[in-house]
Amino acid sequence: MAKVSKNARVAQRAANAGSGRDFVKVIKSIKDSASGKYTYKEVMIHKDKVKEFFADGK
Repeated sequence: MAKVSKNARVAQRAANAGSGRDFVKVIKSIKDSASGKYTYKEVMIHKDKVKEFFADGK
């Protein structure tokens, strides 16, 4: 079995930077002011944008 250097693994991760592992599913509950009922918004977004998603008003 061949050994793979740490630098080669880091380069491989950099090559796969746009892969699906960088995306997460987030669910946000939104309350309707008129009826008082909740609706849920499900979105697949990049893991770096999660805080921005929850910071938005709607």
